[in-house]
Amino acid sequence: MEMKETNTKNEVGKKDKEVRKIPAFGGKGPSRIRQSFGRGLTIFLVIAACIILYFAFLRADTLFSVAGMIIEILKPIIYGFAIAYLLNPIVKETDKYLLPVLRKKIKKEKTARQFSRAAGILFALLVLFAVIFALLNMLIPELFHSIRNLMETLPGQLNSGIEAIENLQKEQSTMGLLLGNILNHASETLQNWIQTDLLRQMNIWMTNITTGAMNVLSEVFNFLVGCIVSVYMLFSKELFAAQMKKILYGVMSIEHANMTLHITRKSNEIFGGFIIGKIIDSAIIGVLCFLGLTLLDMPYILLVSVIVGVTNVIPFFGPYIGAIPSAILIALADPIKGIYFLIFILALQQLDGNVIGPKILGDSTGLSAFWVVFSILLGGGLFGFVGMIAGVPTFAVIYYIVKMVVEQKLEKKKMPADTEAYGRVEYLDDNGTFQYVKDDIKERTEDADSSTK
Repeated sequence: MEMKETNTKNEVGKKDKEVRKIPAFGGKGPSRIRQSFGRGLTIFLVIAACIILYFAFLRADTLFSVAGMIIEILKPIIYGFAIAYLLNPIVKETDKYLLPVLRKKIKKEKTARQFSRAAGILFALLVLFAVIFALLNMLIPELFHSIRNLMETLPGQLNSGIEAIENLQKEQSTMGLLLGNILNHASETLQNWIQTDLLRQMNIWMTNITTGAMNVLSEVFNFLVGCIVSVYMLFSKELFAAQMKKILYGVMSIEHANMTLHITRKSNEIFGGFIIGKIIDSAIIGVLCFLGLTLLDMPYILLVSVIVGVTNVIPFFGPYIGAIPSAILIALADPIKGIYFLIFILALQQLDGNVIGPKILGDSTGLSAFWVVFSILLGGGLFGFVGMIAGVPTFAVIYYIVKMVVEQKLEKKKMPADTEAYGRVEYLDDNGTFQYVKDDIKERTEDADSSTK
């Protein structure tokens, strides 16, 4: 009997060893040697991090150049991610309506999902290229036509201006003499510039034009490669999301991983709501501008409408960025119509800011007007046009995180999270009661007396 029991125990032990092939981390608590080694390793890592940070500050220019080179190499991936993010709502809507139909006709769930996803991606790419083709088809001929009109009308306008100045000079008035001196000085400066700097400037301009054309071709190539990358991203977006969640829960604690996922979802909600809403809002503004300019019989209708619609994507400053060059362009053809255009744009932006924008965007960012201007200036100063667009939702995410952390800290202290509760607070006494400024106390007592009466 004893021999049988020992044999059975050995067999159970062998089975446990066979089942448990992967070693488990931990077990008993860390020994004193491991604790000492851990402290020493922590101190070493802190010192090493300080040294690396010190040399990083010394070699900041080299690091920035390396970072710029890496970004330049990864531009197709960045474009692909941006394109996939913008096209994802179209793909999701296509899946929403097409997948139930395919499930009835195709037995395998995986095959039905693949067909639905392929159809959604194809439809989204067709929409993207159709929009780009329509914009280029409207913009390029109108731009060529506008430049040709400027070349035809500008000499006549200059001659008219010169004749008006000559008439003022003939009158021997103070204004005529002043304009004459200005013209003489301007003509001398122009002659000196033609004789000395014109050839050098022409070489610089030709070099810039050649470099600009090469940069445009490079960006077009990166965009096309990005479209291919976006197809892979849209096909495998669920797999990528699952892999990232797996890494988060494997590396972080459960609380930190949950918080990271919550912030990621909130960021997606803010960015998606803002960018998609702003694109729809700008398209509506462009169409309304086209209709308004057509009714007012303005010149350069298509060109100005596209400029106003595209620049409207930039919050707050966008309407002015698009309106100023458009007004100058129209004023060169007809000065009175340029003034009418400015009045029309002001009315259109009031309609957008008070009616159309709030209906489409709502409170997608949760930022006040001051923080919107701050984020646009900071993002534009750091990253240019892209920073002006992405600065608002990025700052909105940071604002949300700070607000969430502060409110959690206040809840732990059992203090109100409402901002208005701290408006006239002077200090918090030892009993945990807010003490308000004296004027506020008088207002509160007067309100209390009036309510009792």
